[in-house]
Amino acid sequence: MKIKRYLPPLAMWIVFETIAVTMWLTLDNIFYLFNFSYIGTAIATGLVLYEQKKKYARNVVQFAVGLYMLVYLGFLCRENMQIEGFWYYLFLGVFEAATIHYVVAKIFGPLLFGRGWCGYACWTAMVLDLLPFKEPATPRKRWGMIRYFVFGVSFVFVSLLFILQVPNKEDIMWWSFIIGNILYYAVGIAVAYKCKDNRAFCKYICPITVFLKPMSYFSVFRIKVDEKKCISCRKCERVCPMNVEVPLNSRKKKNATECILCMKCMQECPKNALKL
Repeated sequence: MKIKRYLPPLAMWIVFETIAVTMWLTLDNIFYLFNFSYIGTAIATGLVLYEQKKKYARNVVQFAVGLYMLVYLGFLCRENMQIEGFWYYLFLGVFEAATIHYVVAKIFGPLLFGRGWCGYACWTAMVLDLLPFKEPATPRKRWGMIRYFVFGVSFVFVSLLFILQVPNKEDIMWWSFIIGNILYYAVGIAVAYKCKDNRAFCKYICPITVFLKPMSYFSVFRIKVDEKKCISCRKCERVCPMNVEVPLNSRKKKNATECILCMKCMQECPKNALKL
């Protein structure tokens, strides 16, 4: 039975190793072998630490992957890993860098692990999760349309660079990455304190969720409830940072596509009725 507990991290590691080897051989670039192997190993390690009931297991993964993406790929390699970088490389017709990242982690990846990106790899949430509002103190607000506005603005911004044939696009994308991250952190922290909710930015403002939510509906890895064990205490719902209607197996349950696989609900359940 102990071996069975470690099947999810093993499965996740195998998935990322498969992606790593496939991308390496397909694109003839060993960087992708290192990139996806590192991310997969970091995530698998975090899941193992979780199974060993280490309190900060997920935070370890968030910093391992988040800092790699932000500092190494972003600042040192000068790759814009935000959504503007995706549009930029897409318009250039280049299948690399941010384009590959978005395709794997945020467009098709959610078919497998839902919004696991948000829970384990996002460098914005990496910081926001350190704020004091671990459990939402107020009901979810009807601010969801903001994310679509931000999504549209990012698309229009990059489109205009090409339509108007603006010179020095690479420099502009570099500075948009710097300024964009500063804004994300500033707005994320401000909204968290306003709503008394660490994940308010993720729920209402982050444009990446426009990609993540549709595919997350079909996610393979998701929290399931054993209805025979469940006593309907709703403790799982109270600790859920994303206001998911946890004790239902239906994919149509309230905020089903918002689950970030943080597994706080599983930790809180007094009857061990929840499993990944």
